[in-house]
Amino acid sequence: MNKLLNHSATSMSDLVSQPLPEFKILGQPVNLATDYLPWLVNRLQQGIGTHVVTMNAEIVIQATQNPKLSEIIHKADLVTPDGSGIIMALRLHGVEQPRCAGIDLGEDLLRLAGKSEYNYPVFFYGGKPAIVQQAAQKWQTELPNLNIVGIEHGYINTEEQAKLLERIQAAQPKIILVALGVPQQEIWIHEHFHLCPEAIWIGVGGSFDVWSGVKNRAPQLIRKLDLEWMYRIAKEPSRWRRALALPQFAMLAVIERIQHQDKLTPK
Repeated sequence: MNKLLNHSATSMSDLVSQPLPEFKILGQPVNLATDYLPWLVNRLQQGIGTHVVTMNAEIVIQATQNPKLSEIIHKADLVTPDGSGIIMALRLHGVEQPRCAGIDLGEDLLRLAGKSEYNYPVFFYGGKPAIVQQAAQKWQTELPNLNIVGIEHGYINTEEQAKLLERIQAAQPKIILVALGVPQQEIWIHEHFHLCPEAIWIGVGGSFDVWSGVKNRAPQLIRKLDLEWMYRIAKEPSRWRRALALPQFAMLAVIERIQHQDKLTPK
């Protein structure tokens, strides 16, 4: 294994004071760490805003076709490996990296915010009207000290959007969970990040559906085997078109690895 990529030996206490190392997959950066939460807590305590992108194979494929999305990913402060495809691609290059699902990171941030010693204000935005309300209520029940300063669904018109932005700016939440789907949530966060420059902004995709109880996550064993994507397709066959990004990504990742090996091989 390339020693430069063997980040597992580096403790998070050493990493919180510096940018996280990154590795590029199909031209898109992925930050490497065994645990991202201490690094994020450090930034919150220092008042440093953070745009978090949770990267999976589908996002990478979209980014190869969407220059604006690719630019946003490159400008993000943290890009986590969300998805078995990203983990597989990293392993092809000898990089052992645990998966960091966006829903898990979102839950970690909420539990952090719910602790009395932190009490970070939180804003929920996106999803269907009933869904986002139920998701927020779930966490308010589980974490009585959680300071939810705003809830808004993702089906609002232009006038309502302007009022939403005013509410967010006035409330100055420290953690903003955005569930608009890819690439809408990444674009929206990038465009409005300046409203709360000290907050963590993170796109959480379909997490509100799970937190509200409308959908179930894959069992723990399936998640450990990195087969959550297969579980989702089995539960929601309509996702098959989105799943086409997986074999495309795998093929391109293998080709990239072969080309990289060719460059290292003496002629």
